[in-house]
Amino acid sequence: MSMQFYFQLALVLLVLFYGAKKGGIALGLLGGVGVIALVFGFNLAPGKPPVDVMLVMLAVIVAGASLQASGGLNVMLQLAEKILRKHPRYITVLAPLSTIILTFLCGTGHVVYTMLPIIYDISIKTGIRPERAMAASTIAAQMGIMMSPASVAVVSMIALMAGHPLVSGVDLSLIQLLSITVPAALVGVLVVGFWSMFRGKDLDKDPDFQNLIKDLETKKYVYGSTATLLNATFTQKQWNAMWIFFATIAIIAVLGSFPSLVPTFIIKGKTVALSMVDVIQMFMLAAGAIIFVVCDVKTKAVVDSEVFKAGMSAVIAVFGVAWMTSTMFGAHTADIKLVMGDIVKVYPWAYAIVLLLVSKLINSQAAAVAAMVPIALGVGVPPGIIAAFAAAAYGYFILPTYPSDIAAISFDRSGTTKIGKFVINHSFILPGFIGVGTSCAIGFFLAKVYGLV
Repeated sequence: MSMQFYFQLALVLLVLFYGAKKGGIALGLLGGVGVIALVFGFNLAPGKPPVDVMLVMLAVIVAGASLQASGGLNVMLQLAEKILRKHPRYITVLAPLSTIILTFLCGTGHVVYTMLPIIYDISIKTGIRPERAMAASTIAAQMGIMMSPASVAVVSMIALMAGHPLVSGVDLSLIQLLSITVPAALVGVLVVGFWSMFRGKDLDKDPDFQNLIKDLETKKYVYGSTATLLNATFTQKQWNAMWIFFATIAIIAVLGSFPSLVPTFIIKGKTVALSMVDVIQMFMLAAGAIIFVVCDVKTKAVVDSEVFKAGMSAVIAVFGVAWMTSTMFGAHTADIKLVMGDIVKVYPWAYAIVLLLVSKLINSQAAAVAAMVPIALGVGVPPGIIAAFAAAAYGYFILPTYPSDIAAISFDRSGTTKIGKFVINHSFILPGFIGVGTSCAIGFFLAKVYGLV
């Protein structure tokens, strides 16, 4: 590698580090500054922004935001709470399972915010250390992103891998990817849940907690009032919104499973099938439109929703970061392939480690996928390996800076979910490594079984 490569790499890392501290939108904007520096300062040809990926992201985001604005998301949350309150002693396993399923259905891990106060309330009043269920649930919510057909990261991966066939000679399909990521993520979350049952001291044996509740006012604050959605009543329109969203996901899954149902066209004398990227865009936009019309949703409510705000931040982050990385790494593809190609072939898990670290730098699974998958394909990483280690796109648990982690700490009034003295020893790092590590191992095993690698 030339010295220019290392200077450019240092520039990219500086932008990522500084941008991650500023947040999602700032990260994308600073990526644009990085592109200017690379093009005008180092005379590199600009790469291509991932336009298809961004369009898919927009379609998924507006559908999810319409669901939240309609109140259909709260219907799902109430159903989850009923299960948790029926079996409070198993909160450590059931809570993360409920949050990963909600993410699977909605395509975003931000559904966890409404569940966190409920999980805390059940834990503290059952005498279970809240950290056990709280940390496991936030980790599970983010792990669910790579198993959801409605998530930006999943549809981005499908879009980016189009034209890069598996060993079978066909492109990776949505169903093939989900057949790896769904069981891998579920096994990972179950392992996290059962491990969490035994982490930390029981509340009655924890001197810090016992000292905390000696003061009656503090004890009242710690145990608080009951947080619940059980008393909420929902209109038929809110139920309709939920069923419309579910039906859309089901249609996309069916079309992905049975390619014969997808229309074909004659283009330049060749028969070409409608791509799943286009299918997802069409049906997600349609889902949002139907929810708007049938459920009388207001535009302002969609724009003000957490799903829309977080999603648009992700789009901007992907735009700037992916453009910058494609510019820098695209100029050195041949050199990187020479250095890294053989390493990845001998040690396929090396790709997973790089993806995990990049995810931490970017704080977004969709952005990490958009940045790393084209580079990995360019240096010769087999598409089957990329699918096998999809779970590694979640690495931002390494430092407790992600909004859902901070929210879990804030909602845990007992103080058991916390950031340690050395920052790195926080409540999320062990369940994160256990969950993602297990999912990657299961994913690689399944990819082998399916003959994808």
